[in-house]
Amino acid sequence: MASGETTLGSTNTMFLDALSILEALLATIAVLWLVKQVTSSRLKPPPGPLALPILGNWLQVGDDLNHRNLSDLAKKYGDIFLLRMGQRNVVVVSSPELAKEVLLTQGVEFGSRTRNVVFDIFTGKGQDMVFTVYGEHWRRMRRIMTVPFFTSKVVQQSRVAWEDETDRVIADLKTNPKYAAASTTGVVLRQRLQLLMYNTMYRLMFDRRFESEDDPLFVQLKALNGERSRLAQSFEYNYGDFIPVLRPLLRNYLKICQDIKDRRLALFKNHFLDERKKLLDTKRSQTAASTGKCAIDHILDAQKNGKINEDNVLYIVENINVAAIETTLWSMEWGLAELVNNPDIQQKVREELDHVLGKGTPLTEPDIQAGKLSYLAAVVKETLRLHMAIPLLVPHMNLHQARLGGYDIPAESKVLVNAWYLANNPALWKDPETFRPERFLEGDKGAEPNGTDFRFLPFGVGRRSCPGIILALPLLNLVLGRLVQSFLLTCPPGVEKLDLSEKGGQFSLHIAAHSNIVVKPRPDM
Repeated sequence: MASGETTLGSTNTMFLDALSILEALLATIAVLWLVKQVTSSRLKPPPGPLALPILGNWLQVGDDLNHRNLSDLAKKYGDIFLLRMGQRNVVVVSSPELAKEVLLTQGVEFGSRTRNVVFDIFTGKGQDMVFTVYGEHWRRMRRIMTVPFFTSKVVQQSRVAWEDETDRVIADLKTNPKYAAASTTGVVLRQRLQLLMYNTMYRLMFDRRFESEDDPLFVQLKALNGERSRLAQSFEYNYGDFIPVLRPLLRNYLKICQDIKDRRLALFKNHFLDERKKLLDTKRSQTAASTGKCAIDHILDAQKNGKINEDNVLYIVENINVAAIETTLWSMEWGLAELVNNPDIQQKVREELDHVLGKGTPLTEPDIQAGKLSYLAAVVKETLRLHMAIPLLVPHMNLHQARLGGYDIPAESKVLVNAWYLANNPALWKDPETFRPERFLEGDKGAEPNGTDFRFLPFGVGRRSCPGIILALPLLNLVLGRLVQSFLLTCPPGVEKLDLSEKGGQFSLHIAAHSNIVVKPRPDM
């Protein structure tokens, strides 16, 4: 009996101890919250919905912070507003003037990147260039990546590969049995264009290409990259990022992310980096080097000279796979869908190409740089305006407390520039929901995607702008132009319009249903 009483007493004591710990924990959280509120009361934060203790605005807003939801909130709270998502402050900017402040005028103050539990895995906690904090590491990585990837000289050297890959797409659509249905019931053109994008970037990066969509290495690479994008861009994990006490619930999700990350980096290393290093060690490579290096050779030189380590090299390859290939492919897909749904616009592009170049003369990259194909350029701009691949840009962050628009911005706030809303706000654009390239030849003629007009920022602007603009713009013009030049692009039989429903992500936007398109060779060519 005494033993039982002792056991019961011990159990009660343990229970009371646990209860005391829980009470103390809740009391500590409450005190911290009150201290934060008192401190915040001395500041002037941006307007926004009333936040609950601990949870903030999470229950009101939810996990899905997509560009359209944030645009609706901007209509209610103004050009700058604050969301308290658990322990994270999210500041959303929706005017050209404030976008200029964040991206340019105060580009240093807001030049860092936010961290979250998933991107920490995929970037090795900021060992890359795109998602690292602003500082010496970012400056070094940007310098190392610019020369081999993002200069006009690179464009000139790459144009032959671009034009060759585009020629191969056109030849496949005309003669490859795999695409026999292209001219009747149609094909998902995205699949062939995905191979084109991988080949253009892998020829630039490694002097390598994949022979077909069925290449086992290409299939594996495409699958891993696709899964990485899905996991990183999902809103599913936001709750664990906003409220750390819930993070254990993400254990399985983060385990999957780590597995995908490990397999991707191993693939990059074993099949591309190590193979390139072996090639560079041979006499044959020394001979080839006299004709010019591929991009990764410059990166490996930087590693050899001690400027970066092997992990940095791997994360550079990871950035190119995600930031260069996928985003450009999304824009190609949007552009094609709009050309199919607007046959009059498609015909205007075709007539311009025939008139400027001559019927049957293939479009080349120098033709694009010459600036004579203004309507084709307007179609690309309108695609980037209406269907911005990165509608919220890559999130920014201020490391220290800052001022913006007359408000106090707490340190380490996630700052989102709603670039999609800037380009689709009826107060700034006429009939913004309509796909109308003519706007860039009329009242909005001066609006260029390079950041000179803060209503139109598909690539951002300033220190953290996307350097890939120098590759993406000519590639989009070339591929869309060549396809229109060579084919009549229409909906499949029985389909009146292609479905342009969106699928958004953490800061991405692509077409939800990959379009089946009929591709008929022009009868007059």
